[in-house]
Amino acid sequence: MTNLVNLQDVSLAYGPLVLLDKVSLGVDEGERIGVVGRNGGGKSTMISVLAGRTEPDSGRVVHNRGLRVGFLHQRDDFPDSTVGEFVLGGRAEHEWAGDARIRDILRGLLGGWDLDVPMSGLSGGERRRSGLARLLVDDHDLVILDEPTNHLDIEGIAWLAEHLRGRPESLVVVTHDRWFLDAVTTRTWEVGRGTVERYEGGYAAYVLAKAERDRQAAAEEDRRQNLMRKELAWLRRGAPARTSKPKFRIEAANQLIANEPPVRDSVELVRFASSRLGKTVIDLKKVSVAIPDRTLLDELTWQLGPGDRVGLVGVNGAGKSTLLKILAEEREPDSGTVRTGRTVKLAHLSQNVAELDPTARPLQAVMDVREHITIGKRDYTASQMLEKFGFRGERQWTPIGDLSGGEKRRLQLLRLLMDEPNVLLLDEPTNDLDIETLTELEDLLDGWPGSLVLVSHDRYFLERITDRVLALMGDGGLAFLPGGVDEYLERREASAGEVTVPLGASETAVQEPAATPAVSQAERRAAQKEMQRVERRMDKIAKREEQLHEQMAAAAEDYTRLADLDAEARTLASEKEELEMVWLEQAELIGD
Repeated sequence: MTNLVNLQDVSLAYGPLVLLDKVSLGVDEGERIGVVGRNGGGKSTMISVLAGRTEPDSGRVVHNRGLRVGFLHQRDDFPDSTVGEFVLGGRAEHEWAGDARIRDILRGLLGGWDLDVPMSGLSGGERRRSGLARLLVDDHDLVILDEPTNHLDIEGIAWLAEHLRGRPESLVVVTHDRWFLDAVTTRTWEVGRGTVERYEGGYAAYVLAKAERDRQAAAEEDRRQNLMRKELAWLRRGAPARTSKPKFRIEAANQLIANEPPVRDSVELVRFASSRLGKTVIDLKKVSVAIPDRTLLDELTWQLGPGDRVGLVGVNGAGKSTLLKILAEEREPDSGTVRTGRTVKLAHLSQNVAELDPTARPLQAVMDVREHITIGKRDYTASQMLEKFGFRGERQWTPIGDLSGGEKRRLQLLRLLMDEPNVLLLDEPTNDLDIETLTELEDLLDGWPGSLVLVSHDRYFLERITDRVLALMGDGGLAFLPGGVDEYLERREASAGEVTVPLGASETAVQEPAATPAVSQAERRAAQKEMQRVERRMDKIAKREEQLHEQMAAAAEDYTRLADLDAEARTLASEKEELEMVWLEQAELIGD
Protein backbone atom coordinates (compact mmCIF):
# COMPACT_ATOMS: atom_id res chain seq x y z
CA MET A 1 0.00 0.00 0.00
CA THR A 2 1.45 3.37 -1.07
CA ASN A 3 2.02 5.98 1.61
CA LEU A 4 0.77 9.43 0.56
CA VAL A 5 1.73 11.78 3.41
CA ASN A 6 3.57 11.49 6.71
CA LEU A 7 3.85 13.68 9.80
CA GLN A 8 7.09 13.04 11.71
CA ASP A 9 7.37 14.43 15.27
CA VAL A 10 5.25 17.46 14.34
CA SER A 11 4.65 20.12 17.00
CA LEU A 12 2.62 23.31 16.76
CA ALA A 13 1.50 25.78 19.41
CA TYR A 14 -0.24 29.16 19.47
CA GLY A 15 1.17 30.94 22.50
CA PRO A 16 0.66 28.71 25.54
CA LEU A 17 -1.87 26.50 23.71
CA VAL A 18 -0.18 23.34 22.41
CA LEU A 19 -2.25 21.81 19.61
CA LEU A 20 0.20 19.20 18.31
CA ASP A 21 2.97 17.75 20.49
CA LYS A 22 5.45 15.55 18.57
CA VAL A 23 2.70 13.89 16.54
CA SER A 24 3.68 11.18 14.05
CA LEU A 25 1.11 9.66 11.71
CA GLY A 26 0.45 8.99 8.04
CA VAL A 27 -2.21 8.48 5.39
CA ASP A 28 -1.99 5.53 3.00
CA GLU A 29 -3.59 5.05 -0.38
CA GLY A 30 -7.30 4.20 -0.10
CA GLU A 31 -7.64 5.09 3.60
CA ARG A 32 -10.79 6.86 4.82
CA ILE A 33 -10.19 8.64 8.10
CA GLY A 34 -12.64 10.55 10.29
CA VAL A 35 -11.22 13.17 12.66
CA VAL A 36 -13.04 13.89 15.94
CA GLY A 37 -12.35 15.93 19.05
CA ARG A 38 -13.46 18.99 20.97
CA ASN A 39 -13.78 22.37 19.27
CA GLY A 40 -10.48 24.20 19.67
CA GLY A 41 -8.61 20.94 20.25
CA GLY A 42 -6.57 21.14 17.04
CA LYS A 43 -8.58 19.18 14.42
CA SER A 44 -8.56 21.90 11.74
CA THR A 45 -4.94 22.77 12.52
CA MET A 46 -3.86 19.15 12.17
CA ILE A 47 -5.48 18.65 8.75
CA SER A 48 -4.12 22.01 7.56
CA VAL A 49 -0.63 20.80 8.46
CA LEU A 50 -1.42 17.48 6.74
CA ALA A 51 -2.44 19.35 3.57
CA GLY A 52 0.69 21.48 3.60
CA ARG A 53 -1.26 24.70 4.20
CA THR A 54 0.22 25.34 7.68
CA GLU A 55 3.89 25.04 8.63
CA PRO A 56 4.57 23.28 11.96
CA ASP A 57 6.88 24.75 14.60
CA SER A 58 9.02 21.62 14.42
CA GLY A 59 9.03 18.21 12.79
CA ARG A 60 8.56 17.21 9.16
CA VAL A 61 5.60 16.88 6.79
CA VAL A 62 6.49 14.57 3.87
CA HIS A 63 4.24 14.36 0.79
CA ASN A 64 4.57 11.65 -1.84
CA ARG A 65 6.10 13.05 -5.05
CA GLY A 66 3.43 14.65 -7.24
CA LEU A 67 0.72 14.24 -4.58
CA ARG A 68 -2.54 15.93 -5.61
CA VAL A 69 -4.36 17.22 -2.50
CA GLY A 70 -7.90 18.56 -2.55
CA PHE A 71 -8.56 20.61 0.58
CA LEU A 72 -11.90 22.09 1.66
CA HIS A 73 -11.22 24.73 4.31
CA GLN A 74 -13.91 26.30 6.51
CA ARG A 75 -12.80 29.80 5.42
CA ASP A 76 -11.84 29.48 1.76
CA ASP A 77 -11.72 32.64 -0.36
CA PHE A 78 -13.87 32.86 -3.48
CA PRO A 79 -13.02 34.71 -6.72
CA ASP A 80 -15.08 37.29 -8.57
CA SER A 81 -16.53 34.95 -11.21
CA THR A 82 -19.71 33.11 -12.09
CA VAL A 83 -20.69 29.88 -10.36
CA GLY A 84 -20.02 27.93 -13.55
CA GLU A 85 -16.56 29.41 -14.04
CA PHE A 86 -15.62 28.78 -10.42
CA VAL A 87 -16.93 25.22 -10.17
CA LEU A 88 -16.08 23.91 -13.64
CA GLY A 89 -12.72 25.63 -14.03
CA GLY A 90 -13.05 26.70 -17.66
CA ARG A 91 -14.28 23.32 -18.96
CA ALA A 92 -16.27 23.61 -22.18
CA GLU A 93 -19.97 22.82 -21.87
CA HIS A 94 -19.77 19.73 -24.07
CA GLU A 95 -16.91 18.48 -21.88
CA TRP A 96 -18.64 18.64 -18.51
CA ALA A 97 -22.15 17.95 -19.84
CA GLY A 98 -20.88 14.65 -21.27
CA ASP A 99 -19.30 13.58 -17.98
CA ALA A 100 -21.79 11.65 -15.83
CA ARG A 101 -19.71 12.16 -12.68
CA ILE A 102 -19.66 15.96 -13.06
CA ARG A 103 -23.38 16.04 -13.86
CA ASP A 104 -24.07 14.06 -10.69
CA ILE A 105 -22.00 16.51 -8.61
CA LEU A 106 -23.86 19.50 -10.06
CA ARG A 107 -27.19 17.81 -9.40
CA GLY A 108 -26.29 16.72 -5.87
CA LEU A 109 -24.84 20.03 -4.67
CA LEU A 110 -26.11 22.72 -7.06
CA GLY A 111 -29.36 21.22 -8.32
CA GLY A 112 -31.40 23.82 -10.18
CA TRP A 113 -28.82 26.60 -9.90
CA ASP A 114 -28.16 29.09 -12.69
CA LEU A 115 -24.46 28.62 -13.39
CA ASP A 116 -24.21 32.18 -14.76
CA VAL A 117 -25.01 33.73 -11.36
CA PRO A 118 -21.99 35.64 -9.94
CA MET A 119 -20.30 34.15 -6.88
CA SER A 120 -20.55 37.53 -5.16
CA GLY A 121 -24.34 37.18 -5.07
CA LEU A 122 -24.35 33.88 -3.16
CA SER A 123 -24.93 33.40 0.54
CA GLY A 124 -22.21 31.92 2.74
CA GLY A 125 -23.83 28.48 2.62
CA GLU A 126 -24.20 28.58 -1.17
CA ARG A 127 -20.53 29.57 -1.55
CA ARG A 128 -19.62 26.66 0.69
CA ARG A 129 -21.55 24.22 -1.53
CA SER A 130 -19.88 25.74 -4.61
CA GLY A 131 -16.44 25.22 -3.07
CA LEU A 132 -17.25 21.59 -2.28
CA ALA A 133 -18.55 21.04 -5.83
CA ARG A 134 -15.39 22.54 -7.34
CA LEU A 135 -13.19 20.26 -5.25
CA LEU A 136 -15.17 17.14 -6.17
CA VAL A 137 -15.17 17.95 -9.89
CA ASP A 138 -11.37 17.63 -9.97
CA ASP A 139 -9.31 14.46 -9.52
CA HIS A 140 -7.06 14.06 -6.46
CA ASP A 141 -4.97 11.48 -4.67
CA LEU A 142 -6.01 12.75 -1.22
CA VAL A 143 -9.20 14.66 -0.33
CA ILE A 144 -9.21 16.56 2.98
CA LEU A 145 -12.56 18.02 4.11
CA ASP A 146 -13.18 20.35 7.06
CA GLU A 147 -16.87 20.18 8.10
CA PRO A 148 -18.21 19.36 4.60
CA THR A 149 -21.78 18.76 5.85
CA ASN A 150 -22.22 22.35 7.05
CA HIS A 151 -25.01 24.05 5.04
CA LEU A 152 -26.20 20.72 3.60
CA ASP A 153 -29.67 19.36 4.32
CA ILE A 154 -30.36 15.69 5.07
CA GLU A 155 -30.65 14.85 1.37
CA GLY A 156 -27.41 16.66 0.55
CA ILE A 157 -25.56 14.84 3.33
CA ALA A 158 -26.88 11.47 2.14
CA TRP A 159 -25.83 12.30 -1.44
CA LEU A 160 -22.33 13.38 -0.36
CA ALA A 161 -21.83 10.18 1.65
CA GLU A 162 -22.85 8.02 -1.30
CA HIS A 163 -20.65 10.04 -3.67
CA LEU A 164 -17.56 9.81 -1.45
CA ARG A 165 -18.02 6.05 -1.00
CA GLY A 166 -17.75 5.71 -4.77
CA ARG A 167 -14.54 7.76 -5.16
CA PRO A 168 -11.12 6.08 -5.22
CA GLU A 169 -9.18 8.84 -3.43
CA SER A 170 -7.95 8.65 0.14
CA LEU A 171 -10.09 10.75 2.48
CA VAL A 172 -9.53 12.67 5.70
CA VAL A 173 -12.66 14.39 7.03
CA VAL A 174 -13.36 16.55 10.09
CA THR A 175 -17.05 16.58 11.01
CA HIS A 176 -19.36 16.45 14.02
CA ASP A 177 -21.95 14.55 11.94
CA ARG A 178 -21.72 11.06 13.44
CA TRP A 179 -24.02 9.43 10.88
CA PHE A 180 -21.77 10.77 8.12
CA LEU A 181 -18.66 9.44 9.85
CA ASP A 182 -20.16 5.96 10.08
CA ALA A 183 -21.32 6.10 6.46
CA VAL A 184 -17.98 7.21 4.98
CA THR A 185 -14.97 6.42 7.18
CA THR A 186 -13.15 3.23 8.18
CA ARG A 187 -10.62 4.70 10.66
CA THR A 188 -10.93 7.38 13.33
CA TRP A 189 -8.41 9.88 14.69
CA GLU A 190 -9.23 11.59 17.99
CA VAL A 191 -7.37 14.90 18.34
CA GLY A 192 -6.90 16.56 21.72
CA ARG A 193 -4.35 17.66 24.31
CA GLY A 194 -1.62 17.77 21.69
CA THR A 195 -1.97 14.11 20.70
CA VAL A 196 -3.77 12.06 18.03
CA GLU A 197 -5.25 8.72 19.18
CA ARG A 198 -5.98 6.27 16.36
CA TYR A 199 -8.85 3.75 16.22
CA GLU A 200 -9.98 1.20 13.65
CA GLY A 201 -13.46 1.63 12.21
CA GLY A 202 -15.92 4.49 11.87
CA TYR A 203 -17.63 6.42 14.66
CA ALA A 204 -19.59 3.51 16.14
CA ALA A 205 -16.51 1.27 16.24
CA TYR A 206 -14.55 4.16 17.75
CA VAL A 207 -17.13 4.49 20.55
CA LEU A 208 -16.81 0.77 21.32
CA ALA A 209 -13.02 0.76 21.23
CA LYS A 210 -12.75 3.89 23.36
CA ALA A 211 -15.22 2.55 25.93
CA GLU A 212 -13.31 -0.75 26.05
CA ARG A 213 -9.97 1.06 26.38
CA ASP A 214 -11.33 3.23 29.18
CA ARG A 215 -12.78 0.20 30.97
CA GLN A 216 -9.55 -1.76 30.83
CA ALA A 217 -7.22 1.10 31.71
CA ALA A 218 -9.56 2.89 34.19
CA ALA A 219 -7.99 6.06 32.87
CA GLU A 220 -11.11 8.24 32.49
CA GLU A 221 -13.35 9.66 35.20
CA ASP A 222 -16.76 8.09 35.82
CA ARG A 223 -18.71 10.88 34.12
CA ARG A 224 -16.99 10.48 30.77
CA GLN A 225 -17.09 6.69 30.99
CA ASN A 226 -20.83 6.63 31.67
CA LEU A 227 -21.49 8.98 28.77
CA MET A 228 -19.54 6.74 26.41
CA ARG A 229 -21.38 3.64 27.61
CA LYS A 230 -24.74 5.36 27.17
CA GLU A 231 -23.68 6.30 23.65
CA LEU A 232 -22.78 2.67 22.99
CA ALA A 233 -26.11 1.50 24.44
CA TRP A 234 -27.87 3.79 21.97
CA LEU A 235 -25.84 2.43 19.05
CA ARG A 236 -26.72 -1.16 20.00
CA ARG A 237 -30.41 -0.81 20.76
CA GLY A 238 -31.48 2.65 19.60
CA ALA A 239 -34.12 3.82 17.13
CA PRO A 240 -35.49 1.16 14.74
CA ALA A 241 -34.72 3.46 11.80
CA ARG A 242 -30.97 2.93 12.34
CA THR A 243 -30.96 -0.22 10.24
CA SER A 244 -27.41 0.43 9.04
CA LYS A 245 -25.78 0.13 12.48
CA PRO A 246 -22.34 -1.48 12.21
CA LYS A 247 -21.90 -5.05 13.44
CA PHE A 248 -19.87 -4.81 16.63
CA ARG A 249 -17.94 -7.47 18.45
CA ILE A 250 -21.16 -8.62 20.07
CA GLU A 251 -19.71 -10.20 23.20
CA ALA A 252 -17.62 -7.13 24.06
CA ALA A 253 -20.51 -4.78 23.39
CA ASN A 254 -22.94 -6.79 25.49
CA GLN A 255 -20.45 -6.91 28.35
CA LEU A 256 -20.07 -3.13 28.27
CA ILE A 257 -23.80 -2.36 28.32
CA ALA A 258 -25.00 -5.27 30.46
CA ASN A 259 -25.90 -3.00 33.37
CA GLU A 260 -26.71 0.09 31.33
CA PRO A 261 -30.35 1.22 31.63
CA PRO A 262 -32.34 2.19 28.53
CA VAL A 263 -31.38 5.52 26.97
CA ARG A 264 -34.56 6.97 28.43
CA ASP A 265 -37.65 5.62 30.18
CA SER A 266 -40.24 6.88 27.70
CA VAL A 267 -43.24 5.67 29.71
CA GLU A 268 -42.05 7.40 32.89
CA LEU A 269 -41.15 10.60 31.04
CA VAL A 270 -44.55 10.76 29.32
CA ARG A 271 -46.28 10.19 32.67
CA PHE A 272 -44.28 12.98 34.28
CA ALA A 273 -44.78 15.27 31.28
CA SER A 274 -48.54 14.70 31.43
CA SER A 275 -48.60 15.68 35.11
CA ARG A 276 -46.76 18.92 34.28
CA LEU A 277 -48.58 19.77 31.06
CA GLY A 278 -52.06 18.30 31.29
CA LYS A 279 -53.81 16.96 28.20
CA THR A 280 -53.39 20.03 25.99
CA VAL A 281 -49.95 21.21 24.88
CA ILE A 282 -50.25 22.84 21.45
CA ASP A 283 -53.14 22.22 19.04
CA LEU A 284 -53.16 23.50 15.46
CA LYS A 285 -56.51 23.57 13.71
CA LYS A 286 -56.81 24.30 9.98
CA VAL A 287 -53.68 26.45 10.03
CA SER A 288 -52.58 27.92 6.70
CA VAL A 289 -49.49 29.98 5.83
CA ALA A 290 -48.62 31.24 2.36
CA ILE A 291 -45.73 33.22 0.90
CA PRO A 292 -45.48 34.62 -2.63
CA ASP A 293 -46.30 31.85 -5.12
CA ARG A 294 -46.15 29.11 -2.50
CA THR A 295 -48.26 27.61 0.27
CA LEU A 296 -46.21 26.36 3.22
CA LEU A 297 -49.07 25.06 5.38
CA ASP A 298 -52.51 24.21 3.99
CA GLU A 299 -55.25 23.90 6.62
CA LEU A 300 -52.96 21.85 8.83
CA THR A 301 -54.56 20.20 11.84
CA TRP A 302 -52.08 18.65 14.25
CA GLN A 303 -51.61 18.10 17.98
CA LEU A 304 -48.41 18.15 20.00
CA GLY A 305 -49.18 16.03 23.04
CA PRO A 306 -47.57 15.75 26.48
CA GLY A 307 -44.23 13.95 26.25
CA ASP A 308 -44.20 13.90 22.43
CA ARG A 309 -40.66 13.99 20.99
CA VAL A 310 -40.98 14.88 17.31
CA GLY A 311 -38.30 15.28 14.65
CA LEU A 312 -39.25 17.57 11.74
CA VAL A 313 -37.57 17.18 8.35
CA GLY A 314 -38.02 18.72 4.91
CA VAL A 315 -36.09 20.49 2.20
CA ASN A 316 -34.72 23.97 2.88
CA GLY A 317 -37.53 26.46 2.38
CA ALA A 318 -40.31 23.92 3.04
CA GLY A 319 -41.49 25.81 6.13
CA LYS A 320 -39.89 24.04 9.09
CA SER A 321 -38.72 27.23 10.82
CA THR A 322 -42.05 28.88 10.05
CA LEU A 323 -43.94 26.02 11.70
CA LEU A 324 -41.78 26.35 14.83
CA LYS A 325 -42.52 30.09 14.96
CA ILE A 326 -46.25 29.37 14.74
CA LEU A 327 -46.00 26.78 17.52
CA ALA A 328 -44.13 29.39 19.60
CA GLU A 329 -46.78 32.01 18.73
CA GLU A 330 -44.06 34.23 17.30
CA ARG A 331 -45.90 34.36 13.98
CA GLU A 332 -49.61 34.47 13.25
CA PRO A 333 -50.96 32.02 10.67
CA ASP A 334 -52.86 33.42 7.69
CA SER A 335 -55.87 31.43 8.86
CA GLY A 336 -56.72 28.80 11.44
CA THR A 337 -56.16 28.68 15.18
CA VAL A 338 -53.30 27.83 17.52
CA ARG A 339 -54.30 26.71 21.00
CA THR A 340 -51.65 26.49 23.73
CA GLY A 341 -52.23 24.76 27.07
CA ARG A 342 -52.44 26.92 30.19
CA THR A 343 -49.51 25.18 31.89
CA VAL A 344 -47.15 25.35 28.89
CA LYS A 345 -43.78 26.99 29.56
CA LEU A 346 -42.21 27.16 26.14
CA ALA A 347 -38.62 27.76 25.01
CA HIS A 348 -37.74 28.32 21.35
CA LEU A 349 -34.16 28.05 20.10
CA SER A 350 -34.11 29.77 16.71
CA GLN A 351 -31.24 29.83 14.22
CA ASN A 352 -30.48 33.43 15.21
CA VAL A 353 -28.22 33.85 18.25
CA ALA A 354 -29.85 36.05 20.89
CA GLU A 355 -27.79 39.10 21.76
CA LEU A 356 -26.31 39.13 25.26
CA ASP A 357 -24.34 41.80 27.07
CA PRO A 358 -20.84 41.43 25.53
CA THR A 359 -19.22 42.47 28.82
CA ALA A 360 -21.06 39.82 30.86
CA ARG A 361 -19.50 36.45 31.70
CA PRO A 362 -21.04 33.06 30.76
CA LEU A 363 -21.41 32.01 34.42
CA GLN A 364 -23.18 35.27 35.24
CA ALA A 365 -25.45 34.94 32.20
CA VAL A 366 -26.53 31.45 33.27
CA MET A 367 -26.93 32.31 36.96
CA ASP A 368 -29.15 35.25 35.96
CA VAL A 369 -31.63 32.61 34.75
CA ARG A 370 -31.19 30.05 37.54
CA GLU A 371 -28.38 28.90 39.82
CA HIS A 372 -29.50 25.25 40.02
CA ILE A 373 -31.51 22.92 37.79
CA THR A 374 -32.97 19.43 38.24
CA ILE A 375 -33.02 17.11 35.20
CA GLY A 376 -34.52 13.71 35.81
CA LYS A 377 -33.35 12.81 39.32
CA ARG A 378 -30.11 14.80 39.27
CA ASP A 379 -29.33 18.33 40.42
CA TYR A 380 -26.81 20.51 38.60
CA THR A 381 -25.29 23.90 39.42
CA ALA A 382 -24.90 26.61 36.78
CA SER A 383 -21.16 25.94 36.71
CA GLN A 384 -21.65 22.18 36.22
CA MET A 385 -24.04 22.83 33.35
CA LEU A 386 -21.54 25.18 31.73
CA GLU A 387 -18.92 22.43 31.94
CA LYS A 388 -21.29 20.04 30.19
CA PHE A 389 -21.64 22.60 27.39
CA GLY A 390 -17.90 22.97 26.92
CA PHE A 391 -17.19 26.00 29.14
CA ARG A 392 -14.40 24.78 31.37
CA GLY A 393 -12.28 26.67 33.88
CA GLU A 394 -11.48 30.21 32.83
CA ARG A 395 -13.84 29.98 29.84
CA GLN A 396 -16.76 30.47 32.25
CA TRP A 397 -15.34 33.95 32.98
CA THR A 398 -14.42 34.98 29.42
CA PRO A 399 -16.40 38.08 28.29
CA ILE A 400 -19.30 36.99 26.09
CA GLY A 401 -18.13 39.43 23.42
CA ASP A 402 -14.93 37.36 23.05
CA LEU A 403 -16.76 34.05 22.54
CA SER A 404 -16.99 32.37 19.14
CA GLY A 405 -20.32 32.09 17.31
CA GLY A 406 -20.59 28.43 18.32
CA GLU A 407 -19.92 29.22 21.98
CA LYS A 408 -22.58 31.94 21.97
CA ARG A 409 -25.09 29.45 20.54
CA ARG A 410 -24.20 26.92 23.22
CA LEU A 411 -24.72 29.58 25.86
CA GLN A 412 -28.08 30.53 24.34
CA LEU A 413 -29.25 26.88 24.42
CA LEU A 414 -28.06 26.43 27.99
CA ARG A 415 -29.92 29.56 29.19
CA LEU A 416 -33.11 28.18 27.63
CA LEU A 417 -32.69 24.82 29.41
CA MET A 418 -31.88 26.48 32.74
CA ASP A 419 -35.27 28.18 32.69
CA GLU A 420 -36.81 24.67 33.01
CA PRO A 421 -39.34 24.83 30.15
CA ASN A 422 -41.76 21.98 29.62
CA VAL A 423 -41.98 22.47 25.83
CA LEU A 424 -38.82 22.79 23.70
CA LEU A 425 -38.76 23.95 20.08
CA LEU A 426 -35.23 23.49 18.73
CA ASP A 427 -34.18 24.80 15.30
CA GLU A 428 -30.80 23.34 14.30
CA PRO A 429 -29.42 23.13 17.87
CA THR A 430 -26.35 21.11 16.81
CA ASN A 431 -24.76 23.88 14.73
CA ASP A 432 -21.19 24.48 15.92
CA LEU A 433 -21.32 21.73 18.58
CA ASP A 434 -18.52 19.16 18.73
CA ILE A 435 -19.26 15.46 19.27
CA GLU A 436 -18.46 15.47 22.99
CA THR A 437 -20.79 18.41 23.61
CA LEU A 438 -23.46 16.71 21.49
CA THR A 439 -23.32 13.58 23.65
CA GLU A 440 -23.61 15.75 26.78
CA LEU A 441 -26.67 17.49 25.31
CA GLU A 442 -28.22 14.16 24.33
CA ASP A 443 -27.66 12.84 27.84
CA LEU A 444 -29.46 15.88 29.28
CA LEU A 445 -32.37 15.64 26.85
CA ASP A 446 -32.74 11.88 27.47
CA GLY A 447 -33.92 12.66 31.01
CA TRP A 448 -35.79 15.86 30.19
CA PRO A 449 -39.56 15.49 30.76
CA GLY A 450 -41.67 17.53 28.37
CA SER A 451 -42.72 17.89 24.75
CA LEU A 452 -40.11 18.54 22.10
CA VAL A 453 -40.04 19.45 18.41
CA LEU A 454 -36.63 19.27 16.76
CA VAL A 455 -35.53 20.54 13.35
CA SER A 456 -32.05 19.24 12.51
CA HIS A 457 -29.95 18.13 9.58
CA ASP A 458 -27.91 16.03 12.02
CA ARG A 459 -29.49 12.68 11.34
CA TYR A 460 -27.84 10.89 14.25
CA PHE A 461 -28.94 13.53 16.76
CA LEU A 462 -32.48 13.62 15.35
CA GLU A 463 -32.91 9.84 15.56
CA ARG A 464 -31.36 9.70 19.03
CA ILE A 465 -33.45 12.46 20.63
CA THR A 466 -36.87 12.00 19.00
CA ASP A 467 -39.32 9.12 19.01
CA ARG A 468 -41.00 9.80 15.67
CA VAL A 469 -40.31 11.76 12.51
CA LEU A 470 -42.68 14.03 10.59
CA ALA A 471 -41.95 15.66 7.24
CA LEU A 472 -43.03 18.73 5.33
CA MET A 473 -43.17 17.25 1.84
CA GLY A 474 -44.20 20.43 0.03
CA ASP A 475 -47.96 19.78 -0.13
CA GLY A 476 -48.86 21.94 2.87
CA GLY A 477 -49.34 19.02 5.25
CA LEU A 478 -47.31 16.93 7.69
CA ALA A 479 -46.46 13.35 6.71
CA PHE A 480 -45.84 10.74 9.42
CA LEU A 481 -42.79 8.61 8.59
CA PRO A 482 -42.80 5.22 10.38
CA GLY A 483 -39.46 4.47 8.67
CA GLY A 484 -37.85 7.71 9.87
CA VAL A 485 -35.23 9.55 7.83
CA ASP A 486 -34.65 6.57 5.53
CA GLU A 487 -38.30 6.68 4.48
CA TYR A 488 -38.09 10.44 3.96
CA LEU A 489 -35.12 10.06 1.61
CA GLU A 490 -36.87 7.25 -0.29
CA ARG A 491 -39.98 9.39 -0.75
CA ARG A 492 -37.96 12.38 -1.90
CA GLU A 493 -36.09 10.24 -4.42
CA ALA A 494 -39.29 8.69 -5.72
CA SER A 495 -41.32 11.91 -5.84
CA ALA A 496 -42.02 13.47 -9.20
CA GLY A 497 -41.80 17.21 -9.86
CA GLU A 498 -39.28 17.83 -7.10
CA VAL A 499 -39.33 21.38 -5.73
CA THR A 500 -36.25 23.38 -6.74
CA VAL A 501 -35.18 26.12 -4.37
CA PRO A 502 -33.47 28.96 -6.30
CA LEU A 503 -30.23 30.63 -5.23
CA GLY A 504 -30.64 32.93 -2.26
CA ALA A 505 -34.21 31.73 -1.64
CA SER A 506 -35.74 31.36 1.81
CA GLU A 507 -39.19 30.68 3.18
CA THR A 508 -40.16 34.20 2.19
CA ALA A 509 -39.52 33.72 -1.52
CA VAL A 510 -39.58 30.19 -2.92
CA GLN A 511 -40.87 29.31 -6.35
CA GLU A 512 -42.61 26.04 -7.13
CA PRO A 513 -44.04 24.90 -10.46
CA ALA A 514 -47.80 24.73 -10.46
CA ALA A 515 -49.23 21.25 -10.20
CA THR A 516 -52.68 19.79 -10.60
CA PRO A 517 -53.64 17.82 -7.49
CA ALA A 518 -54.67 14.24 -8.04
CA VAL A 519 -57.40 14.57 -5.42
CA SER A 520 -59.52 17.46 -4.23
CA GLN A 521 -58.49 19.61 -1.26
CA ALA A 522 -61.42 18.25 0.76
CA GLU A 523 -60.32 14.66 0.10
CA ARG A 524 -56.74 15.55 0.93
CA ARG A 525 -57.74 17.13 4.25
CA ALA A 526 -59.92 14.14 5.12
CA ALA A 527 -57.05 11.76 4.37
CA GLN A 528 -54.62 13.83 6.45
CA LYS A 529 -57.11 13.91 9.33
CA GLU A 530 -57.47 10.12 9.16
CA MET A 531 -53.67 9.72 9.11
CA GLN A 532 -53.35 11.90 12.21
CA ARG A 533 -56.01 9.82 13.98
CA VAL A 534 -54.08 6.67 13.09
CA GLU A 535 -50.80 8.21 14.30
CA ARG A 536 -52.32 9.11 17.67
CA ARG A 537 -53.71 5.60 18.11
CA MET A 538 -50.38 4.02 17.10
CA ASP A 539 -48.61 6.19 19.66
CA LYS A 540 -50.97 4.95 22.35
CA ILE A 541 -50.40 1.35 21.26
CA ALA A 542 -46.63 1.82 21.41
CA LYS A 543 -46.86 3.18 24.95
CA ARG A 544 -49.15 0.34 26.03
CA GLU A 545 -46.79 -2.22 24.48
CA GLU A 546 -43.93 -0.82 26.57
CA GLN A 547 -46.07 -1.18 29.69
CA LEU A 548 -46.98 -4.73 28.73
CA HIS A 549 -43.34 -5.71 28.24
CA GLU A 550 -42.52 -4.41 31.71
CA GLN A 551 -45.51 -6.21 33.25
CA MET A 552 -44.61 -9.47 31.45
CA ALA A 553 -41.08 -9.28 32.79
CA ALA A 554 -42.42 -8.76 36.31
CA ALA A 555 -44.88 -11.66 35.94
CA ALA A 556 -42.38 -14.17 34.61
CA GLU A 557 -43.48 -16.88 37.09
CA ASP A 558 -47.22 -16.08 37.08
CA TYR A 559 -48.26 -18.10 34.03
CA THR A 560 -51.93 -17.11 34.17
CA ARG A 561 -51.10 -13.42 34.32
CA LEU A 562 -48.44 -13.88 31.65
CA ALA A 563 -50.95 -15.52 29.29
CA ASP A 564 -53.41 -12.62 29.72
CA LEU A 565 -50.69 -10.06 29.03
CA ASP A 566 -49.47 -11.99 26.00
CA ALA A 567 -53.01 -12.14 24.60
CA GLU A 568 -53.37 -8.37 24.94
CA ALA A 569 -49.98 -7.85 23.28
CA ARG A 570 -51.03 -10.00 20.31
CA THR A 571 -54.28 -8.07 19.96
CA LEU A 572 -52.40 -4.77 19.95
CA ALA A 573 -49.92 -6.08 17.37
CA SER A 574 -52.79 -7.11 15.09
CA GLU A 575 -54.46 -3.71 15.50
CA LYS A 576 -51.17 -1.96 14.74
CA GLU A 577 -50.80 -3.88 11.47
CA GLU A 578 -54.31 -2.83 10.43
CA LEU A 579 -53.61 0.79 11.34
CA GLU A 580 -50.39 0.77 9.32
CA MET A 581 -52.35 -0.44 6.28
CA VAL A 582 -54.93 2.32 6.76
CA TRP A 583 -52.16 4.90 7.11
CA LEU A 584 -50.41 3.70 3.94
CA GLU A 585 -53.67 3.74 1.98
CA GLN A 586 -54.33 7.35 2.98
CA ALA A 587 -50.73 8.34 2.22
CA GLU A 588 -51.02 6.79 -1.24
CA LEU A 589 -54.33 8.60 -1.81
CA ILE A 590 -52.83 12.04 -1.27
CA GLY A 591 -49.61 11.18 -3.07
CA ASP A 592 -47.20 11.78 -0.18
